[in-house]
Amino acid sequence: MKELSYLNKYLYKYKWHLILGLAFVLISNLFQILPAEMVRYAIDLVVDNLRVYQSFNESNVQDDFFKVFAFGILFYAALILVMALLRGVFLYFVRQTLIVMSRLVEYDLKNEIFNHYQDLPLSFYRRNNTGDLLNRISEDVGRVRMYLGPSIMYGMQLITLFMMLIPRMFYINTTLTWYALIPLPILSLSIFYVNNLIEHRSEEIQKSQSRLSTFVQEAFSGIRVLKSFTREQESVKNFSVESNEYKNQSLKLTRVQALFFPLIMGLIGLSTILTVYAGSVGVINGSITFGVVAEFIIYVNLLTWPVASLGWTISLVQRAEASQKRINEFLKTKTDIVSEQNLEKDIAGKIEFDHVSFTYPDTGIQALKNISFQIQPGESLAIIGTTGSGKSTVSNLISRLYDVTNGEIRIDDIPIKSYQLQSLRKQTGVVPQDVFLFSDTIYNNIAFGLDKPKEETVLQAAKDADVYNNIMSFPQGFNTRVGERGITLSGGQKQRVSIARAVAREPKILILDDSLSAVDTKTENTILNSMKRIMNGRTSIIISHRVSSAKLANKIIVLRDGSLIEEGSHESLLEKKGVYFELYEKQMQLDETT
Repeated sequence: MKELSYLNKYLYKYKWHLILGLAFVLISNLFQILPAEMVRYAIDLVVDNLRVYQSFNESNVQDDFFKVFAFGILFYAALILVMALLRGVFLYFVRQTLIVMSRLVEYDLKNEIFNHYQDLPLSFYRRNNTGDLLNRISEDVGRVRMYLGPSIMYGMQLITLFMMLIPRMFYINTTLTWYALIPLPILSLSIFYVNNLIEHRSEEIQKSQSRLSTFVQEAFSGIRVLKSFTREQESVKNFSVESNEYKNQSLKLTRVQALFFPLIMGLIGLSTILTVYAGSVGVINGSITFGVVAEFIIYVNLLTWPVASLGWTISLVQRAEASQKRINEFLKTKTDIVSEQNLEKDIAGKIEFDHVSFTYPDTGIQALKNISFQIQPGESLAIIGTTGSGKSTVSNLISRLYDVTNGEIRIDDIPIKSYQLQSLRKQTGVVPQDVFLFSDTIYNNIAFGLDKPKEETVLQAAKDADVYNNIMSFPQGFNTRVGERGITLSGGQKQRVSIARAVAREPKILILDDSLSAVDTKTENTILNSMKRIMNGRTSIIISHRVSSAKLANKIIVLRDGSLIEEGSHESLLEKKGVYFELYEKQMQLDETT
Protein backbone atom coordinates (compact mmCIF):
# COMPACT_ATOMS: atom_id res chain seq x y z
CA MET A 1 0.00 0.00 0.00
CA LYS A 2 3.05 2.26 0.19
CA GLU A 3 2.90 3.14 -3.49
CA LEU A 4 -0.88 3.57 -3.38
CA SER A 5 -0.56 6.13 -0.59
CA TYR A 6 0.21 8.62 -3.37
CA LEU A 7 -3.53 8.51 -4.17
CA ASN A 8 -4.57 9.65 -0.69
CA LYS A 9 -4.61 13.26 -1.86
CA TYR A 10 -7.33 12.34 -4.36
CA LEU A 11 -9.29 10.38 -1.75
CA TYR A 12 -9.20 13.48 0.44
CA LYS A 13 -10.25 15.65 -2.50
CA TYR A 14 -13.32 13.47 -3.08
CA LYS A 15 -13.90 12.66 0.62
CA TRP A 16 -17.62 13.38 0.40
CA HIS A 17 -18.02 10.78 -2.33
CA LEU A 18 -16.25 8.34 0.01
CA ILE A 19 -18.32 9.26 3.08
CA LEU A 20 -21.64 9.14 1.24
CA GLY A 21 -20.60 5.89 -0.43
CA LEU A 22 -19.94 4.33 2.99
CA ALA A 23 -23.34 5.52 4.25
CA PHE A 24 -25.10 4.06 1.22
CA VAL A 25 -23.20 0.77 1.65
CA LEU A 26 -24.39 0.51 5.26
CA ILE A 27 -28.01 1.18 4.27
CA SER A 28 -27.90 -1.26 1.34
CA ASN A 29 -26.43 -3.95 3.63
CA LEU A 30 -29.21 -3.35 6.13
CA PHE A 31 -31.85 -3.93 3.43
CA GLN A 32 -29.86 -7.02 2.39
CA ILE A 33 -29.91 -8.57 5.88
CA LEU A 34 -33.49 -7.80 6.96
CA PRO A 35 -35.23 -9.87 4.21
CA ALA A 36 -33.61 -13.05 5.63
CA GLU A 37 -35.30 -12.34 8.95
CA MET A 38 -38.61 -11.85 7.12
CA VAL A 39 -38.11 -15.23 5.44
CA ARG A 40 -37.57 -16.84 8.87
CA TYR A 41 -40.77 -15.31 10.20
CA ALA A 42 -42.72 -16.38 7.11
CA ILE A 43 -41.48 -19.99 7.21
CA ASP A 44 -42.03 -20.29 10.94
CA LEU A 45 -45.51 -18.85 10.45
CA VAL A 46 -46.29 -21.58 7.93
CA VAL A 47 -44.76 -24.41 10.00
CA ASP A 48 -46.34 -23.31 13.27
CA ASN A 49 -49.83 -22.84 11.83
CA LEU A 50 -49.93 -25.71 9.32
CA ARG A 51 -51.32 -28.25 11.81
CA VAL A 52 -53.80 -25.71 13.12
CA TYR A 53 -54.96 -25.06 9.57
CA GLN A 54 -55.29 -28.81 8.90
CA SER A 55 -57.25 -29.32 12.13
CA PHE A 56 -59.99 -27.07 10.75
CA ASN A 57 -60.41 -29.42 7.77
CA GLU A 58 -63.77 -29.12 6.00
CA SER A 59 -65.06 -26.39 8.30
CA ASN A 60 -66.00 -22.76 7.68
CA VAL A 61 -63.34 -21.62 10.16
CA GLN A 62 -60.62 -23.05 7.87
CA ASP A 63 -61.37 -20.47 5.11
CA ASP A 64 -61.26 -17.57 7.57
CA PHE A 65 -58.07 -18.93 9.11
CA PHE A 66 -56.53 -19.26 5.61
CA LYS A 67 -57.31 -15.61 4.81
CA VAL A 68 -55.53 -14.42 7.97
CA PHE A 69 -52.71 -16.90 7.38
CA ALA A 70 -52.29 -15.85 3.71
CA PHE A 71 -52.38 -12.16 4.61
CA GLY A 72 -49.43 -12.71 6.98
CA ILE A 73 -47.45 -14.50 4.23
CA LEU A 74 -48.27 -11.77 1.69
CA PHE A 75 -47.30 -9.10 4.20
CA TYR A 76 -43.84 -10.64 4.66
CA ALA A 77 -43.51 -11.08 0.88
CA ALA A 78 -44.38 -7.41 0.34
CA LEU A 79 -41.80 -6.36 2.95
CA ILE A 80 -39.13 -8.50 1.25
CA LEU A 81 -39.98 -6.98 -2.14
CA VAL A 82 -39.88 -3.41 -0.79
CA MET A 83 -36.53 -4.05 0.90
CA ALA A 84 -35.12 -5.56 -2.28
CA LEU A 85 -36.20 -2.48 -4.22
CA LEU A 86 -34.75 -0.15 -1.59
CA ARG A 87 -31.49 -2.13 -1.63
CA GLY A 88 -31.36 -1.74 -5.40
CA VAL A 89 -31.87 2.02 -5.08
CA PHE A 90 -29.08 2.38 -2.52
CA LEU A 91 -26.75 0.14 -4.52
CA TYR A 92 -27.31 2.58 -7.37
CA PHE A 93 -26.29 5.40 -5.02
CA VAL A 94 -23.23 3.39 -3.96
CA ARG A 95 -22.07 3.19 -7.55
CA GLN A 96 -22.95 6.82 -8.19
CA THR A 97 -20.61 7.83 -5.39
CA LEU A 98 -17.74 5.32 -5.21
CA ILE A 99 -17.47 4.32 -8.88
CA VAL A 100 -17.98 7.94 -9.98
CA MET A 101 -15.23 8.90 -7.52
CA SER A 102 -12.88 6.40 -9.15
CA ARG A 103 -13.65 7.85 -12.59
CA LEU A 104 -12.99 11.38 -11.33
CA VAL A 105 -9.66 10.31 -9.84
CA GLU A 106 -8.82 8.49 -13.08
CA TYR A 107 -9.48 11.72 -14.99
CA ASP A 108 -7.33 13.76 -12.58
CA LEU A 109 -4.51 11.20 -12.56
CA LYS A 110 -4.37 10.99 -16.35
CA ASN A 111 -4.21 14.77 -16.58
CA GLU A 112 -1.50 14.89 -13.91
CA ILE A 113 0.59 12.29 -15.76
CA PHE A 114 0.09 13.98 -19.13
CA ASN A 115 1.00 17.40 -17.71
CA HIS A 116 4.06 15.87 -16.09
CA TYR A 117 5.04 14.32 -19.42
CA GLN A 118 4.97 17.80 -20.92
CA ASP A 119 7.46 19.09 -18.35
CA LEU A 120 10.01 16.30 -18.74
CA PRO A 121 13.14 16.98 -20.82
CA LEU A 122 13.99 15.45 -24.19
CA SER A 123 16.45 13.07 -22.53
CA PHE A 124 13.48 11.37 -20.83
CA TYR A 125 11.86 10.62 -24.19
CA ARG A 126 15.13 9.30 -25.57
CA ARG A 127 15.25 6.76 -22.73
CA ASN A 128 11.62 5.59 -22.88
CA ASN A 129 9.66 4.22 -25.83
CA THR A 130 6.26 5.58 -26.78
CA GLY A 131 4.44 2.29 -26.15
CA ASP A 132 5.56 2.29 -22.51
CA LEU A 133 4.50 5.93 -22.06
CA LEU A 134 1.06 5.15 -23.49
CA ASN A 135 0.59 2.05 -21.32
CA ARG A 136 1.33 3.98 -18.13
CA ILE A 137 -1.28 6.63 -18.87
CA SER A 138 -3.88 4.13 -20.09
CA GLU A 139 -3.46 0.54 -18.84
CA ASP A 140 -1.74 1.38 -15.55
CA VAL A 141 -4.19 4.17 -14.70
CA GLY A 142 -7.03 1.78 -15.56
CA ARG A 143 -5.71 -0.72 -13.02
CA VAL A 144 -5.39 1.99 -10.40
CA ARG A 145 -9.01 2.96 -11.04
CA MET A 146 -10.08 -0.63 -10.29
CA TYR A 147 -8.53 -0.20 -6.85
CA LEU A 148 -10.21 3.16 -6.28
CA GLY A 149 -13.61 1.89 -7.51
CA PRO A 150 -14.46 -1.81 -7.20
CA SER A 151 -11.79 -2.63 -4.59
CA ILE A 152 -12.88 0.11 -2.19
CA MET A 153 -16.57 -0.57 -2.86
CA TYR A 154 -16.37 -4.34 -2.32
CA GLY A 155 -14.00 -3.83 0.61
CA MET A 156 -16.54 -1.56 2.29
CA GLN A 157 -19.34 -4.02 1.59
CA LEU A 158 -17.34 -6.93 3.02
CA ILE A 159 -16.21 -5.17 6.19
CA THR A 160 -19.56 -3.55 6.99
CA LEU A 161 -21.50 -6.71 6.15
CA PHE A 162 -19.29 -8.79 8.45
CA MET A 163 -19.61 -6.22 11.24
CA MET A 164 -23.41 -6.18 10.90
CA LEU A 165 -24.10 -9.84 10.10
CA ILE A 166 -21.62 -12.04 12.03
CA PRO A 167 -22.65 -10.75 15.52
CA ARG A 168 -26.26 -11.28 14.55
CA MET A 169 -25.59 -14.84 13.39
CA PHE A 170 -23.80 -15.68 16.66
CA TYR A 171 -26.68 -14.14 18.59
CA ILE A 172 -29.19 -16.38 16.81
CA ASN A 173 -27.22 -19.66 16.97
CA THR A 174 -23.50 -20.07 17.67
CA THR A 175 -23.15 -23.67 16.40
CA LEU A 176 -24.89 -22.98 13.13
CA THR A 177 -22.73 -19.88 12.62
CA TRP A 178 -19.49 -21.85 12.97
CA TYR A 179 -20.66 -24.47 10.47
CA ALA A 180 -21.67 -21.74 8.01
CA LEU A 181 -18.32 -19.93 8.30
CA ILE A 182 -15.94 -22.93 8.09
CA PRO A 183 -15.57 -23.00 4.25
CA LEU A 184 -15.35 -19.21 3.83
CA PRO A 185 -11.65 -18.76 4.76
CA ILE A 186 -10.81 -21.66 2.43
CA LEU A 187 -12.85 -19.94 -0.27
CA SER A 188 -11.03 -16.64 0.20
CA LEU A 189 -7.55 -18.24 0.23
CA SER A 190 -8.39 -20.29 -2.86
CA ILE A 191 -9.59 -17.24 -4.73
CA PHE A 192 -6.48 -15.36 -3.62
CA TYR A 193 -4.27 -18.15 -4.98
CA VAL A 194 -6.15 -18.28 -8.29
CA ASN A 195 -6.01 -14.51 -8.59
CA ASN A 196 -2.24 -14.55 -8.07
CA LEU A 197 -2.00 -16.91 -11.02
CA ILE A 198 -4.29 -14.59 -12.97
CA GLU A 199 -2.12 -11.62 -11.97
CA HIS A 200 1.04 -13.36 -13.21
CA ARG A 201 -0.61 -14.23 -16.51
CA SER A 202 -1.97 -10.68 -16.80
CA GLU A 203 1.52 -9.22 -16.35
CA GLU A 204 2.80 -11.40 -19.20
CA ILE A 205 -0.12 -10.26 -21.38
CA GLN A 206 0.65 -6.63 -20.46
CA LYS A 207 4.26 -7.00 -21.57
CA SER A 208 3.21 -8.74 -24.77
CA GLN A 209 0.61 -6.06 -25.49
CA SER A 210 3.21 -3.33 -24.96
CA ARG A 211 5.56 -4.97 -27.46
CA LEU A 212 2.70 -5.46 -29.92
CA SER A 213 1.59 -1.81 -29.59
CA THR A 214 5.11 -0.55 -30.15
CA PHE A 215 5.55 -2.78 -33.20
CA VAL A 216 2.24 -1.67 -34.76
CA GLN A 217 2.96 2.01 -34.09
CA GLU A 218 6.38 1.77 -35.74
CA ALA A 219 4.95 -0.16 -38.69
CA PHE A 220 2.27 2.45 -39.36
CA SER A 221 4.59 5.40 -38.78
CA GLY A 222 7.16 3.91 -41.14
CA ILE A 223 4.69 2.66 -43.76
CA ARG A 224 6.48 4.60 -46.51
CA VAL A 225 9.75 2.86 -45.74
CA LEU A 226 8.05 -0.53 -45.56
CA LYS A 227 6.45 -0.08 -48.96
CA SER A 228 9.56 1.42 -50.52
CA PHE A 229 11.68 -1.57 -49.48
CA THR A 230 8.84 -4.08 -50.16
CA ARG A 231 9.03 -5.46 -46.64
CA GLU A 232 5.26 -5.80 -46.15
CA GLN A 233 5.38 -9.60 -45.96
CA GLU A 234 8.18 -9.59 -43.43
CA SER A 235 6.30 -7.00 -41.39
CA VAL A 236 3.18 -9.20 -41.45
CA LYS A 237 5.31 -12.18 -40.43
CA ASN A 238 6.82 -10.28 -37.49
CA PHE A 239 3.37 -9.06 -36.49
CA SER A 240 2.11 -12.65 -36.54
CA VAL A 241 4.93 -13.69 -34.19
CA GLU A 242 4.06 -10.94 -31.70
CA SER A 243 0.33 -11.58 -32.14
CA ASN A 244 0.78 -15.33 -31.51
CA GLU A 245 2.73 -14.56 -28.36
CA TYR A 246 -0.14 -12.35 -27.19
CA LYS A 247 -2.65 -15.09 -28.10
CA ASN A 248 -0.72 -17.77 -26.19
CA GLN A 249 -0.47 -15.61 -23.10
CA SER A 250 -4.20 -14.84 -23.33
CA LEU A 251 -5.05 -18.57 -23.58
CA LYS A 252 -2.95 -19.29 -20.51
CA LEU A 253 -4.92 -16.64 -18.64
CA THR A 254 -8.23 -18.05 -19.87
CA ARG A 255 -7.33 -21.55 -18.60
CA VAL A 256 -6.63 -20.14 -15.13
CA GLN A 257 -9.79 -18.02 -15.16
CA ALA A 258 -11.80 -21.16 -15.98
CA LEU A 259 -11.05 -22.36 -12.40
CA PHE A 260 -12.56 -19.26 -10.86
CA PHE A 261 -16.32 -19.83 -10.88
CA PRO A 262 -16.25 -23.64 -10.43
CA LEU A 263 -14.13 -23.09 -7.33
CA ILE A 264 -16.52 -20.47 -5.97
CA MET A 265 -19.62 -22.55 -6.65
CA GLY A 266 -18.07 -25.67 -5.12
CA LEU A 267 -17.11 -24.00 -1.87
CA ILE A 268 -20.42 -22.13 -1.66
CA GLY A 269 -22.17 -25.47 -2.10
CA LEU A 270 -20.04 -26.98 0.68
CA SER A 271 -20.95 -24.15 3.02
CA THR A 272 -24.65 -24.57 2.23
CA ILE A 273 -24.45 -28.34 2.82
CA LEU A 274 -22.78 -27.86 6.19
CA THR A 275 -25.40 -25.28 7.16
CA VAL A 276 -28.26 -27.60 6.15
CA TYR A 277 -26.63 -30.49 8.03
CA ALA A 278 -26.12 -28.55 11.24
CA GLY A 279 -29.52 -26.95 10.87
CA SER A 280 -31.23 -30.32 10.39
CA VAL A 281 -29.62 -31.65 13.56
CA GLY A 282 -30.82 -28.55 15.39
CA VAL A 283 -34.39 -28.93 14.07
CA ILE A 284 -34.46 -32.59 15.11
CA ASN A 285 -33.19 -31.66 18.59
CA GLY A 286 -35.75 -28.88 18.74
CA SER A 287 -33.12 -26.18 19.41
CA ILE A 288 -33.90 -24.23 16.25
CA THR A 289 -36.76 -23.87 13.78
CA PHE A 290 -36.97 -24.42 10.03
CA GLY A 291 -37.07 -20.65 9.60
CA VAL A 292 -33.67 -20.26 11.26
CA VAL A 293 -32.14 -22.81 8.85
CA ALA A 294 -33.60 -20.93 5.87
CA GLU A 295 -32.35 -17.63 7.32
CA PHE A 296 -28.83 -19.01 7.70
CA ILE A 297 -28.78 -20.38 4.16
CA ILE A 298 -29.57 -16.86 2.95
CA TYR A 299 -26.84 -15.46 5.21
CA VAL A 300 -24.35 -17.96 3.77
CA ASN A 301 -25.19 -16.76 0.28
CA LEU A 302 -24.89 -13.15 1.42
CA LEU A 303 -21.40 -13.82 2.78
CA THR A 304 -19.97 -15.99 0.02
CA TRP A 305 -19.66 -13.31 -2.66
CA PRO A 306 -18.04 -10.70 -0.40
CA VAL A 307 -15.64 -13.37 0.91
CA ALA A 308 -14.95 -14.63 -2.61
CA SER A 309 -14.43 -11.05 -3.73
CA LEU A 310 -11.86 -10.61 -0.95
CA GLY A 311 -9.30 -12.63 -2.89
CA TRP A 312 -10.23 -10.82 -6.11
CA THR A 313 -10.09 -7.46 -4.34
CA ILE A 314 -6.66 -8.21 -2.85
CA SER A 315 -5.49 -9.17 -6.35
CA LEU A 316 -6.84 -5.87 -7.72
CA VAL A 317 -5.00 -4.00 -4.97
CA GLN A 318 -1.77 -5.84 -5.82
CA ARG A 319 -2.15 -5.06 -9.51
CA ALA A 320 -2.96 -1.42 -8.73
CA GLU A 321 0.07 -1.22 -6.43
CA ALA A 322 2.33 -2.54 -9.20
CA SER A 323 0.82 -0.10 -11.70
CA GLN A 324 1.01 2.86 -9.32
CA LYS A 325 4.66 2.00 -8.69
CA ARG A 326 5.30 2.27 -12.43
CA ILE A 327 3.38 5.56 -12.54
CA ASN A 328 5.24 6.92 -9.52
CA GLU A 329 8.57 6.17 -11.20
CA PHE A 330 7.61 8.64 -13.93
CA LEU A 331 5.98 11.14 -11.59
CA LYS A 332 9.11 11.15 -9.41
CA THR A 333 11.25 11.83 -12.47
CA LYS A 334 11.93 15.53 -12.24
CA THR A 335 13.14 17.76 -15.03
CA ASP A 336 16.54 19.33 -14.56
CA ILE A 337 15.56 22.12 -16.99
CA VAL A 338 14.31 24.63 -14.42
CA SER A 339 14.47 28.39 -14.19
CA GLU A 340 16.72 29.85 -11.53
CA GLN A 341 15.02 33.27 -11.35
CA ASN A 342 11.78 32.90 -13.37
CA LEU A 343 12.70 36.03 -15.27
CA GLU A 344 10.01 37.16 -17.74
CA LYS A 345 10.99 39.98 -20.07
CA ASP A 346 10.94 40.93 -23.72
CA ILE A 347 14.25 39.91 -25.21
CA ALA A 348 16.18 41.91 -27.81
CA GLY A 349 17.89 38.85 -29.25
CA LYS A 350 21.57 39.05 -28.34
CA ILE A 351 22.96 35.51 -28.03
CA GLU A 352 26.35 34.60 -26.61
CA PHE A 353 27.96 31.16 -26.27
CA ASP A 354 30.80 31.38 -23.74
CA HIS A 355 33.11 28.31 -23.89
CA VAL A 356 30.13 25.98 -24.19
CA SER A 357 30.61 22.21 -24.13
CA PHE A 358 27.80 19.69 -24.17
CA THR A 359 27.61 15.92 -23.73
CA TYR A 360 24.31 14.08 -24.26
CA PRO A 361 23.42 12.57 -20.86
CA ASP A 362 21.84 9.38 -22.19
CA THR A 363 24.53 8.43 -24.73
CA GLY A 364 27.66 10.11 -23.38
CA ILE A 365 28.41 11.55 -26.84
CA GLN A 366 30.16 14.93 -26.68
CA ALA A 367 28.38 17.08 -29.26
CA LEU A 368 30.05 20.46 -28.61
CA LYS A 369 33.59 21.25 -27.45
CA ASN A 370 34.42 24.67 -26.02
CA ILE A 371 32.30 26.69 -28.48
CA SER A 372 32.28 30.49 -28.25
CA PHE A 373 30.47 32.97 -30.52
CA GLN A 374 28.21 36.00 -30.28
CA ILE A 375 25.21 37.32 -32.24
CA GLN A 376 24.01 40.89 -31.85
CA PRO A 377 20.26 41.69 -31.81
CA GLY A 378 18.82 41.64 -35.33
CA GLU A 379 21.88 39.92 -36.83
CA SER A 380 21.88 36.57 -38.55
CA LEU A 381 24.26 33.67 -38.06
CA ALA A 382 24.73 30.65 -40.29
CA ILE A 383 26.06 27.43 -38.78
CA ILE A 384 27.58 25.16 -41.43
CA GLY A 385 28.86 21.66 -40.96
CA THR A 386 28.53 18.06 -42.00
CA THR A 387 26.25 15.52 -40.32
CA GLY A 388 27.18 14.98 -36.69
CA SER A 389 29.13 18.20 -36.34
CA GLY A 390 26.84 19.52 -33.55
CA LYS A 391 24.73 22.01 -35.52
CA SER A 392 21.34 20.88 -34.19
CA THR A 393 22.72 20.76 -30.66
CA VAL A 394 23.19 24.53 -30.82
CA SER A 395 19.48 24.90 -31.63
CA ASN A 396 18.50 22.61 -28.73
CA LEU A 397 20.64 24.59 -26.30
CA ILE A 398 19.26 27.99 -27.36
CA SER A 399 15.70 26.66 -26.93
CA ARG A 400 16.90 25.20 -23.63
CA LEU A 401 15.73 21.71 -24.42
CA TYR A 402 19.03 20.74 -22.81
CA ASP A 403 21.39 22.53 -20.45
CA VAL A 404 25.08 22.96 -21.23
CA THR A 405 27.60 20.62 -19.60
CA ASN A 406 30.26 23.35 -19.30
CA GLY A 407 30.34 27.06 -20.07
CA GLU A 408 27.39 29.41 -20.25
CA ILE A 409 24.81 30.69 -22.73
CA ARG A 410 23.62 34.27 -22.28
CA ILE A 411 20.70 36.05 -23.93
CA ASP A 412 20.80 39.84 -23.69
CA ASP A 413 23.78 39.41 -21.32
CA ILE A 414 21.62 37.40 -18.91
CA PRO A 415 22.31 33.68 -18.27
CA ILE A 416 19.73 31.59 -20.13
CA LYS A 417 18.97 29.65 -16.92
CA SER A 418 17.55 32.83 -15.39
CA TYR A 419 14.69 33.07 -17.90
CA GLN A 420 11.30 31.57 -17.28
CA LEU A 421 11.08 28.66 -19.75
CA GLN A 422 7.70 29.51 -21.25
CA SER A 423 8.65 33.15 -21.69
CA LEU A 424 11.90 32.24 -23.43
CA ARG A 425 10.38 29.66 -25.75
CA LYS A 426 7.44 31.88 -26.70
CA GLN A 427 9.91 34.40 -28.07
CA THR A 428 11.85 31.73 -29.96
CA GLY A 429 10.69 30.26 -33.26
CA VAL A 430 12.28 26.93 -34.20
CA VAL A 431 11.93 25.00 -37.44
CA PRO A 432 13.29 21.58 -36.43
CA GLN A 433 15.27 19.29 -38.66
CA ASP A 434 12.79 16.47 -38.07
CA VAL A 435 9.56 18.12 -39.24
CA PHE A 436 6.46 17.11 -37.30
CA LEU A 437 2.95 18.12 -38.36
CA PHE A 438 -0.15 17.25 -36.37
CA SER A 439 -3.02 15.28 -37.87
CA ASP A 440 -5.06 18.43 -38.40
CA THR A 441 -5.72 21.08 -41.04
CA ILE A 442 -2.88 23.06 -42.60
CA TYR A 443 -4.37 26.23 -41.12
CA ASN A 444 -4.30 24.84 -37.57
CA ASN A 445 -0.77 23.52 -38.04
CA ILE A 446 0.50 26.98 -39.04
CA ALA A 447 -1.49 28.66 -36.25
CA PHE A 448 -0.34 26.07 -33.70
CA GLY A 449 1.96 28.41 -31.76
CA LEU A 450 -0.48 31.35 -31.63
CA ASP A 451 -2.65 32.00 -28.59
CA LYS A 452 -5.16 33.99 -30.65
CA PRO A 453 -4.55 33.15 -34.31
CA LYS A 454 -5.56 35.71 -36.93
CA GLU A 455 -6.28 34.68 -40.49
CA GLU A 456 -4.12 37.38 -42.04
CA THR A 457 -1.16 36.30 -39.88
CA VAL A 458 -1.50 32.67 -40.97
CA LEU A 459 -1.88 33.57 -44.66
CA GLN A 460 1.13 35.91 -44.57
CA ALA A 461 3.26 33.27 -42.86
CA ALA A 462 2.35 30.79 -45.62
CA LYS A 463 3.34 33.35 -48.25
CA ASP A 464 6.65 34.07 -46.52
CA ALA A 465 7.43 30.34 -46.46
CA ASP A 466 6.55 30.08 -50.19
CA VAL A 467 3.87 27.48 -49.53
CA TYR A 468 0.76 29.62 -50.06
CA ASN A 469 0.30 28.68 -53.72
CA ASN A 470 0.72 24.99 -52.96
CA ILE A 471 -1.91 25.18 -50.27
CA MET A 472 -4.38 27.05 -52.45
CA SER A 473 -3.97 24.40 -55.17
CA PHE A 474 -5.47 21.81 -52.84
CA PRO A 475 -9.26 21.33 -53.20
CA GLN A 476 -9.87 22.37 -49.59
CA GLY A 477 -7.08 24.93 -49.37
CA PHE A 478 -6.04 25.74 -45.81
CA ASN A 479 -8.72 23.33 -44.51
CA THR A 480 -6.86 20.39 -46.03
CA ARG A 481 -6.06 17.77 -43.39
CA VAL A 482 -2.43 16.70 -43.56
CA GLY A 483 -2.84 13.20 -42.09
CA GLU A 484 -0.74 11.64 -39.35
CA ARG A 485 2.67 13.34 -39.16
CA GLY A 486 1.77 15.24 -42.35
CA ILE A 487 1.91 12.11 -44.50
CA THR A 488 -0.28 13.60 -47.26
CA LEU A 489 2.25 16.37 -47.97
CA SER A 490 5.59 16.10 -49.72
CA GLY A 491 8.82 16.55 -47.77
CA GLY A 492 9.33 20.06 -49.11
CA GLN A 493 5.73 21.06 -48.38
CA LYS A 494 6.00 19.80 -44.80
CA GLN A 495 9.19 21.78 -44.26
CA ARG A 496 7.65 24.97 -45.62
CA VAL A 497 4.50 24.54 -43.49
CA SER A 498 6.82 24.08 -40.51
CA ILE A 499 8.64 27.30 -41.45
CA ALA A 500 5.31 29.11 -41.72
CA ARG A 501 4.38 27.83 -38.26
CA ALA A 502 7.55 29.31 -36.76
CA VAL A 503 7.26 32.60 -38.69
CA ALA A 504 3.61 33.09 -37.66
CA ARG A 505 4.70 33.55 -34.04
CA GLU A 506 6.79 36.60 -35.01
CA PRO A 507 9.61 35.43 -32.71
CA LYS A 508 12.52 37.56 -31.51
CA ILE A 509 14.88 34.64 -32.24
CA LEU A 510 14.31 32.52 -35.35
CA ILE A 511 16.14 29.22 -35.77
CA LEU A 512 16.04 27.30 -39.06
CA ASP A 513 17.55 23.89 -38.27
CA ASP A 514 18.37 22.45 -41.70
CA SER A 515 14.81 23.28 -42.62
CA LEU A 516 15.43 23.59 -46.36
CA SER A 517 17.04 20.19 -46.89
CA ALA A 518 13.96 18.75 -48.61
CA VAL A 519 13.49 21.55 -51.15
CA ASP A 520 15.31 22.10 -54.42
CA THR A 521 17.81 24.91 -54.96
CA LYS A 522 15.31 27.12 -56.80
CA THR A 523 12.69 26.81 -54.04
CA GLU A 524 15.41 27.33 -51.44
CA ASN A 525 16.42 30.61 -53.08
CA THR A 526 12.78 31.71 -53.26
CA ILE A 527 12.24 30.97 -49.57
CA LEU A 528 15.51 32.63 -48.57
CA ASN A 529 14.61 35.74 -50.53
CA SER A 530 11.26 35.81 -48.74
CA MET A 531 13.05 35.29 -45.46
CA LYS A 532 15.11 38.47 -45.94
CA ARG A 533 12.14 40.57 -44.89
CA ILE A 534 11.30 38.24 -42.00
CA MET A 535 14.87 38.14 -40.73
CA ASN A 536 15.17 41.92 -40.82
CA GLY A 537 15.42 43.19 -37.23
CA ARG A 538 15.16 39.64 -35.85
CA THR A 539 18.03 37.52 -34.55
CA SER A 540 18.20 34.58 -36.93
CA ILE A 541 20.20 31.36 -36.94
CA ILE A 542 20.37 29.31 -40.13
CA ILE A 543 21.65 25.80 -39.51
CA SER A 544 22.48 23.90 -42.68
CA HIS A 545 24.90 21.59 -44.43
CA ARG A 546 24.34 23.65 -47.60
CA VAL A 547 26.64 26.61 -48.17
CA SER A 548 23.97 28.28 -50.31
CA SER A 549 21.75 28.70 -47.23
CA ALA A 550 24.46 30.73 -45.51
CA LYS A 551 24.60 33.61 -48.00
CA LEU A 552 22.00 35.69 -46.18
CA ALA A 553 23.80 35.55 -42.83
CA ASN A 554 25.90 38.40 -41.43
CA LYS A 555 28.28 35.87 -39.95
CA ILE A 556 29.07 32.22 -40.59
CA ILE A 557 30.66 29.64 -38.30
CA VAL A 558 31.82 26.21 -39.42
CA LEU A 559 31.63 23.23 -37.08
CA ARG A 560 33.46 19.93 -37.34
CA ASP A 561 33.13 17.15 -34.75
CA GLY A 562 31.71 19.62 -32.25
CA SER A 563 34.50 22.16 -32.58
CA LEU A 564 34.36 25.63 -34.14
CA ILE A 565 37.05 25.63 -36.85
CA GLU A 566 36.19 28.72 -38.95
CA GLU A 567 34.30 31.97 -38.41
CA GLY A 568 33.62 35.02 -40.59
CA SER A 569 31.50 36.37 -43.43
CA HIS A 570 30.82 34.50 -46.67
CA GLU A 571 33.41 36.49 -48.57
CA SER A 572 36.10 36.33 -45.87
CA LEU A 573 35.74 32.57 -45.51
CA LEU A 574 36.05 32.07 -49.27
CA GLU A 575 39.24 34.08 -49.21
CA LYS A 576 40.71 31.85 -46.50
CA LYS A 577 40.28 28.84 -48.82
CA GLY A 578 39.71 26.57 -45.84
CA VAL A 579 36.98 24.08 -44.98
CA TYR A 580 34.17 26.46 -45.93
CA PHE A 581 35.79 27.08 -49.31
CA GLU A 582 36.04 23.32 -49.91
CA LEU A 583 32.39 22.79 -49.06
CA TYR A 584 31.40 25.69 -51.31
CA GLU A 585 33.40 24.33 -54.25
CA LYS A 586 31.99 20.81 -53.89
CA GLN A 587 28.40 22.00 -53.68
CA MET A 588 28.80 24.39 -56.59
CA GLN A 589 30.14 21.55 -58.73
CA LEU A 590 27.27 19.32 -57.61
CA ASP A 591 24.70 21.99 -58.49
CA GLU A 592 26.26 22.40 -61.95
CA THR A 593 26.12 18.65 -62.67
CA THR A 594 22.49 18.47 -61.60
